[in-house]
This record gives sequence, structure tokens and C-alpha cells, in this order.
Amino acid sequence: MCGIAGYHGFGENAAMLKAMSACIVHRGPDGEGYFTEANVGLAHRRLSIIDVAHGQEPMISADGDTVLVYNGEVYNYLELRAELEELGRVFRTQSDTEVVLQAYEQWGTEAFDRFNGMFGFAILDKKRNVTVLARDHFGIKPLYWANVGTDAAPKVLFASEIKPILATGELKAAPNERILYRYLQYRIHDDSAETFFAGVNKLMPGEMMTIDNATGRFAIEAFTRLRQELEELSTQNRPYTPEVTEEYRQRFTEAVRMRLKSEVPVGSALSGGLDSSAVVVTINKLMQEQAEAVDSIGAKQNTFSAVFPNSINDEEHYADAAIAKCSGNIQAHKILPTPEGFNEDLDDFVRTMEEPIISSGPYAQYCVMKEASKHVTVLLDGQGADEMMAGYIPYYFAYLRQLKKAGDYRKLFQEAGQSLDIFYRLGRFRLKSKLTAKKSVSMGQLLNKEFTSGHRGEKFTNVPDNMKLRLIDDLFHKSLPSLLRYEDKNTMRFSLEGRVPFLDKEVVKFLFSLSDEAIIKGGWNKRILRDATRGLLPEKISNRRNKIGFTTPEAEWFKLMNERIYKIFMSNSFYNRPYWNREAVLTAFEEYLNDKNDADTMIFWRLMNVELWFREFIDQPETPADVKLNKSDYEPNPGKELAIESAGSSFLRFPLQTEVFAKDTELAPAVAQYPQRFFDGLDSAPAEVRDAVTEARTDGRKWYLLVSEKIVAITQGRSFPVWEIKVSPAARVLSKFVTRTPAGIGLGSPWSMQIAINEVGLPLIAKAAAASVAGKFQGKSGVFYDVVGNNINAIDGATPYSLGAASNSVKLAPKDPEGVARSLSAALRAALPANAVENFGGVAIMDANDLGVVVMGHDTVLPTETIAGMFKDNPQGQGAQATPMSLVVTGA
Repeated sequence: MCGIAGYHGFGENAAMLKAMSACIVHRGPDGEGYFTEANVGLAHRRLSIIDVAHGQEPMISADGDTVLVYNGEVYNYLELRAELEELGRVFRTQSDTEVVLQAYEQWGTEAFDRFNGMFGFAILDKKRNVTVLARDHFGIKPLYWANVGTDAAPKVLFASEIKPILATGELKAAPNERILYRYLQYRIHDDSAETFFAGVNKLMPGEMMTIDNATGRFAIEAFTRLRQELEELSTQNRPYTPEVTEEYRQRFTEAVRMRLKSEVPVGSALSGGLDSSAVVVTINKLMQEQAEAVDSIGAKQNTFSAVFPNSINDEEHYADAAIAKCSGNIQAHKILPTPEGFNEDLDDFVRTMEEPIISSGPYAQYCVMKEASKHVTVLLDGQGADEMMAGYIPYYFAYLRQLKKAGDYRKLFQEAGQSLDIFYRLGRFRLKSKLTAKKSVSMGQLLNKEFTSGHRGEKFTNVPDNMKLRLIDDLFHKSLPSLLRYEDKNTMRFSLEGRVPFLDKEVVKFLFSLSDEAIIKGGWNKRILRDATRGLLPEKISNRRNKIGFTTPEAEWFKLMNERIYKIFMSNSFYNRPYWNREAVLTAFEEYLNDKNDADTMIFWRLMNVELWFREFIDQPETPADVKLNKSDYEPNPGKELAIESAGSSFLRFPLQTEVFAKDTELAPAVAQYPQRFFDGLDSAPAEVRDAVTEARTDGRKWYLLVSEKIVAITQGRSFPVWEIKVSPAARVLSKFVTRTPAGIGLGSPWSMQIAINEVGLPLIAKAAAASVAGKFQGKSGVFYDVVGNNINAIDGATPYSLGAASNSVKLAPKDPEGVARSLSAALRAALPANAVENFGGVAIMDANDLGVVVMGHDTVLPTETIAGMFKDNPQGQGAQATPMSLVVTGA
């Protein structure tokens, strides 16, 4: 198992290959190799599994005309090697890599369909003057590519992951909005050659790309008819008999045995489900029989299970049953993923997956692989069984519709009757959801209408009434590709090779030649697997009806992680994405946390995952979200002016950029340092500023400090994170009647309305609301705030353009702003030199935004109207400007 990367069209560019290879060290920490010639470059990272001492890559043929870089394992390589030796070929190594190389030399691209295994490789063929890329029959191993040239003059980049392609700098990372829409709206991904990155594609299962080395032009085609073969075999309907069950058992056992071939330790992933348990007990049987290749297991089989004590997702007792059945031949490792660990690993997890995924479930697999890598280098698991043996409930419905369409009502009623317990549980869940009468929430309600309108033509459908065709479609397009992506990314992140015996090509072909009863019979799915492992598996696993698999208790975790999720949804970057309505998302999440709607956590996960994916891969590093602009004390904020007229006088306003204020910030000393910095730096200020300030001080004109009420409230502990605010039904209802204002201003959110209720009580809020309604009939405005008083009009909501905690917290007006102004003035007089204090005119506490200006308190001799006039254009800002105070100098 390894990682590959390369290009066509960039000459002998060793630096590019090195940059690509550096991105996939985790896929092959045991070695690296490079090859360049003419317009072709190949890079390889090696994870040594077979023929550890040899098999280094790129591997070059004896005559030097064929060069291979290869990621994967071909399990029937010994049989192919014997066939090639009979044809006169001589081998220098014991590796499957050389078998792949010589098989291509012997049979050309027809060799690929002979391989039974997993692979993604690139071959430079000098004789034919082509470069060939190929991906295995089921797409177990990935192979991404991008044409960064033109159709007339292509330049192709390719790799086992997307990161190496981006690392070349030849392709700017940008979202594929069509795939993004399909993922958000329909929960689908990995069903086509397109990826979430515009311009980056992948070879689909069983495809190869042939590049003409002379022109760079390329063509993509299938090297196999496997899908068509499965469709043809599905019509044979070989009767399901005990003899067939025995043959399947033997074929499956051999598939497992072939995947034990290794010179490094091999273990197993054990969820406790039927599929992974079948792999574990089959390995145990092979060990008892001392079969060939079991030496890689060691004295005991290492199993790795994710467990979630006291959670509805926990399968530990099933895993324990499988372990007990193996009579002491298991060394069990139990991993306990936690929401705290998920929170800590989240960024790396998103980076590992490279593209958004359907839920946080694969994090359990990520944790399992992290632990497994400490003990083994190869891991077998049960991936693929669900998609070939109807492991999910929707397959039952497809089968029943198939029977109805065929007019086989006897079997239809028989199967439906024997599946009643499954349908009962499903129906009970749906009925319970309807009876709770919760507000219904769908992804479509949360998405930006302009975004969705551009993709109205996108549809997603499944094969409705043919079970086997539905399974085949899911194997190659709808379901399995995404699961295989998770498997590959999670294993290789920790330098593990994952092997999937259920996806043995010959076993799959045998299964699809059987009648439907081998898949569903008597109300039981996976019937042939259940029957083939009777006696090996404990009955509680053989007779399991519920499916969980490697996943996380997402619903439980999201409520525990609400602070992290709120911060993501309230961030500047999330607010500015054109794909969703942030206010609708926040409202839905708040209602979900309070059990007021029927939202599925996967809705919030998809939104969160896309946001984190953008931050990791798309957002430009020179303009990251939630950071300060680099502004001096002597220039205005963008779009503003230093000078302004108020009450017949002129003033110069100098917004002072500060650190982010927090609850534990001591306000007075923190504020005092910034005017000190302003005066200390005057000598290096622009001449016109220095002259104006010096002239004003010489003439005895005053300077003032105007401070945002927001930082005062924060340091007084009157700022409340939204996740700490328990929203009442009254606040939720009342906030909906508030005229929507710019984000974060006023009482238009349930959180800001709730702290208003907490501050003055619901009766006064209700009275003010009633008065406001009456006032509107009389043509009056502002009646609500006149009645409610108590500076409720100064409440700030969570503002997406703010820095730090201000972006996700709600703030009351500061207490005693007049007293705060006096104390700040005293602190400034004590801290500043005499020549600055001499002309100091005092402090004003300001509530200013684009809607208006309020002077909440001051200790100056200026009229309040004059101070308000200084700020009528709202020159400060607590967003990227980070200027919550301004030093104001009286002009000439």
C-alpha cells in the first residue's frame, strides 16, 4: 500500500514531484522514489507490506521501456506470476508490484481485468509512447487527476490524493458548486467522476486513462465489463441451496485468506456487526486450521472496536460476543471516541477526508485506525457487504416492489409478513416523529435561494423496483464509493493498509449469479452470509436485525459540542458564504438544541463540514476570516474619513486598533495604553497628522476618547455566549415580530430578546410590544424602546462581523456608563504624561452603528448632540477594523 503522484506535460520537473510527494508521506513512510523523462514525471511513497526488502518504486522493467508506480495489492499475484513464468518471464523480486509490471508488458491493458485486488497505478510505456493510469474494479484505491492545460494542449496532474494536485500551484482550489449543491440538498457525493474541487476529477471504478506522450491528449475508458457482467449474472438466478451456501463459505474464506498475505502484522476491525464479525471468526477458523498466510496474524488476532458506553450507538456487547466465540484467540483493543476528542481532531479529520462527507460517523473509524496503527500495519474489515447483500432497510422496499411488479404476490406477502418487525420499528420511529408535532426542518429551507435556483435541474433517483440492479448501482455509484473513500483516507492517514475481503471480484460475481433468496429470504437480508457463518458466529450476531456499524452518537455529541458548532455558524466566513441563510441555520440549530424541531444532525453536519472544508482548502491564506486589518493609529478605517463637522466645529477622529477585549480584561488599564501609544508614535506619524495634533495641543484645543459601549459591557460580564442563553418560547415568538435589522443589531434574534426579558422581565417587554403595535397605528415609531427603557435599545446581538467572543455573544448595555466614563478619565489622567493630560477633555461611552448614534454617558463639557455628531458616520468598527475606541481632536 502506497501513494503515487505524477504529471504529464511539465518536462523533467523534479521540484514539482517533490512537492507532490511531500503531501502524501503518510501513505508511504517507508520510502520514496522519483522518475522523470521527457514530459512525464512519476513519484512514489512506499508502505512496505510484501517483499519488504525489495519492490522499491518506481519500478523499471529489465529493458528499461516500462516504468510503474503502484498503490495497492493484487491478491492473485502468485497465480499470475506462475502463469507469466510459464510464458518465459523471469522475476527479480517476490513483490506483487513486479507481477503488475510484467503482466502489463505481457498482456497490455488487458492485464488489468485479470487482477483481483485493489489498485491505482501509473505506467509509462515507452514502446507505445503512452502513459496509462488505472483504478481497480470497485474503486477501493483512489486516483485523482486534473487537466491544467487546454483541450488542445493538455497538461495532466494525477495522485492518490487531491492535496498533491493542489500543491503544484497549477490549479487554484475552487469549489465545484454543482457537487456542493447535490451534497447539501440530497446528501450524495462520490457518485460521479467530479469532486468537490472544480477541475479535479477521479477515475471511476474499473477505468483507465491513456495519455499520448507525444501530444498529451488523453482518453478515459473502462478496462473491464464487471458491472455489465454482474447485471448479466443477476439474471441467472441459480437456486439457493445448502450446496451453494457451502460454496460461498469456501469462496469467502479463501478471499479472507488471500488478504492475510503480508510480511507485516495484520489485524481486523470489529464493529460487532454481522460483516466485520464474519471476517473475524473466519480468520479465527483459518488460524485454528493453521492455513497458509496466517503467520501474519501472530499468536492472537488483534481486533479493534469503537465503543460508546451508555449510548444508543454502542455495539460493545456484540463485539464481545464475537470475541468470546473465538475462545481466547483474540487480543481485543477497544477505542472510546469522545466529543472532546472529536472537537480536538475536527480540523485534522476534515483535512484527512479531503472532501465533505455524509456525517461525522467516519470519525469512529478514524479513531480506530489511529489506535490500530500502533499495533498492526494491515487491517481487514467488512466494507462492501451491505451494498451486495441488501444491508440497509431501503433494499427491502426495492425487493418488495420488484415482487409486486413481477406479480409474485405469494412471495410478496410472505416476505412482507416476515419483515414486519423491521417495518414496525421504522414506522414507530416515523410515527413518533409526527406525533411530537415538532417544526419540520429541511436543508432546502436553510439554503440560499439564489444558490438553489441555479441548480434546479439537479435530481437524484434510485433504482426503485429491482433489488440486484439497485445493489449494483450502489456498488459502483451511489453508496459504496463514499464508504471506500472514508476507508482509504482513514487508514492511510495513519499509514495503514485496509483490506476488504467482501469485495473479492470472484466472490461478488458468484453472489450475483444466485437467486434473490441468497440475499433476502424469510425476511432476512444477507441470508447467504448468515447461513454460511452459522456455528462460527454467536446467534445474537447471526440473528441481528438492527444495523449500526462504525459511527458516532452524533445527536448526543452535537448537544455537547454546541459551543464549537455555534462558533462555526456565527463566524464571519460562514456568514459570508453564498450557499446558505445564516440566520435560518442559527434558528434551526437553536430550536434543535431545545427539542423544538425535527432537524436531523446530518443537516448541521453537512453545513459545518462544508464551512470547515472551505477554511482548510479553499479560503486564501492572505485573507483569513476573523482577523484584524493592519491599520495604524493615524489613518481612518476603510471607507471613512478622519475629519468631520459637528455643531459648527471640526474634529479629527483617529480609530485606535486594539487587542480583543474579553470578560477578564481590566478595562481602565487596557484602555489607557492606546492613547499613550498614539502620542508616543506621533513623531513617526504622517506630517499632516503630526502637524494638526501638535497645533491643536499648542492652541489648547481639547482631545477626547470615545469608547464603544460593547467593550465596556464585555468587561462588566454583561456579554453572554448564545450557547449559555436558555431561550424561552416567549423570546422565540416575540423575536419574530421584530423588524429585521442588520445582523446582530436589536432584538430580532431569540437570544437578544431573551436577555432583554431577563433584564427587565417579560411583563414590561410585553407591555412595550403592545404599545409599539398601538403606536404604529398612530404613525409613531420607537414606542417600544420608549416604554421599555433601561437601555434595552443598546442590546447587541451576535454580530458576524465582530472579532473574538463578540461574534457569538449577546451584550446588554453597560452598567453606569456615566460612572465608567469618569473612571476611565481618571485612569487616563493618572497614566498619561502631563502634556497630554493638559488638553484632555474627557471620555464618552458610545453606542454607534449604521442605524444611529447614542451617547450613553460622558464626562466632557460638550453637548451630547455635538458628541453624537462626531460619530454620525459610524467611523469605528469591532470587526476586522478592531477599533472599539477613537481619539478625537478638536480641529481649527
